[in-house]
Amino acid sequence: MLTPARYIAGETLFGRWRGDVLTGSGPVVFPHTLPRPEISPGLVTLIGGAPGAGKTALTMMVVVEALRHDPKLRALIANCEMAPTALLDRQLARLSGIEAEVIRHRRFGEEHAERLEAGLATLESIADRIAFLESPYDLNNVAAAADAHAANVLVIDYIQRFAPPGDDVEARHKVNRTMDYLRRFAAGGHAVVVLSAVGRSKDSSGRSSYTGSGLSLASFRESSELEFGADDAFILAPLDDAKPDVVRLAHLKSRHSAARTIDLRFDRARQAFTLIDGSADAAPVAGGKRRRRTSVEPDPAFSPERLAELWGAADTAAADSEEAVQ
Repeated sequence: MLTPARYIAGETLFGRWRGDVLTGSGPVVFPHTLPRPEISPGLVTLIGGAPGAGKTALTMMVVVEALRHDPKLRALIANCEMAPTALLDRQLARLSGIEAEVIRHRRFGEEHAERLEAGLATLESIADRIAFLESPYDLNNVAAAADAHAANVLVIDYIQRFAPPGDDVEARHKVNRTMDYLRRFAAGGHAVVVLSAVGRSKDSSGRSSYTGSGLSLASFRESSELEFGADDAFILAPLDDAKPDVVRLAHLKSRHSAARTIDLRFDRARQAFTLIDGSADAAPVAGGKRRRRTSVEPDPAFSPERLAELWGAADTAAADSEEAVQ
């Protein structure tokens, strides 16, 4: 029996696409407090880093802040390395400003009361929209939990520890198959954030190191499968072994926009990241000048109405296009 053909004709696609270009809106980007990484439905974002580099802390900060900014957001955290309570301890440290060690050992004093109350209230406000995966740590469970929680953001921490469906997957093909399934989650409208281990690389002095200057796309474990499957790929690493609190989020791959590398200060005691002033890459603008991007709001000069005017299209272009292909 022949397999039925599945395709869409270019003329049909063009009509819908043209209407969307002229009258549609841009992609949804879930807001948070840093210019990168971009968390968006349909994107697979890969974040790598050495053990202890802070990739889990950074990802949790970004997701929690996105939940705070968008009341419709729901997140599933699939972390096979840390207990959910430990992850919440860290976020409480960041939000309250109380050192993580004090929170972990519950050594609170009167001086902590006000900040502790504020941090707990913040986490309580998002508690109904965040869920944590329990064992087994495989993609079947991720899919079931994401459906049950109605999650639109999935965090996989970390990918080398998650098994794809099926018992016939050779070890050397495991990550490739896993990434294939994560792309299916993205195609279904989820924002997928994937954390990955990296290997040591030679630094500028020829030493084996996790320092940012020696790390690249090839540093990801099972690098070829990961780098080709991800829309955005980042590596978080200290700029200098002597200054572990200054880290670089190197944007090594960007499928849909300009890559933007940023430098951050990592307050390890409170598991908090802050942008180092002036570190974000500048964004190009008309006339060959460059300016720093300070907002995610669209430029009004490039509104759909303005595009329609520039291209000589009528306001009814989208409707006409749809009628032409029906």
